[in-house]
Amino acid sequence: MSNVLLLILNIILKPFVVLGGYMINSNSFPQPLTREEEEKYLKLYSQGDEKARNILIERNLRLVAHIVKKYNNTGKDTGDLISIGTIGLIKAISTYDSTKGTRLATYAARCIENEILMTIRSTKKTKFEISLQEPIGTDKEGNEINLLDILGTDVD
Repeated sequence: MSNVLLLILNIILKPFVVLGGYMINSNSFPQPLTREEEEKYLKLYSQGDEKARNILIERNLRLVAHIVKKYNNTGKDTGDLISIGTIGLIKAISTYDSTKGTRLATYAARCIENEILMTIRSTKKTKFEISLQEPIGTDKEGNEINLLDILGTDVD
């Protein structure tokens, strides 16, 4: 029974351990593809080879980690940003058109940044949002007052 449980935990937690290793040690990322390898795998992917797509994703994870470093001051978890950036990378690989004259990394960098920025903007508070629990001042005794404390009810 315990062996089965350990096996299940190993299967579930392995992706997180790998991602954590990527975040801690940037040398653990696979090396980027050469131009020839990139062209080869892009051609294979355009012919429907999913393994080529996975190789393109894995070998460009270093780019995601590099871009995520720019957004460390946003208050978002680095692991979350890497996940969001990886979604941008996947979208970039799926929509990349080599006939446009740009390299995959150049195109992917913009897609990764856009995905991260869209997520940050969607979760950012606007200047008009106010929480009822957010402190707005203190009373005469020094206790914090929030909007919920001063708003009246129907009984008042």
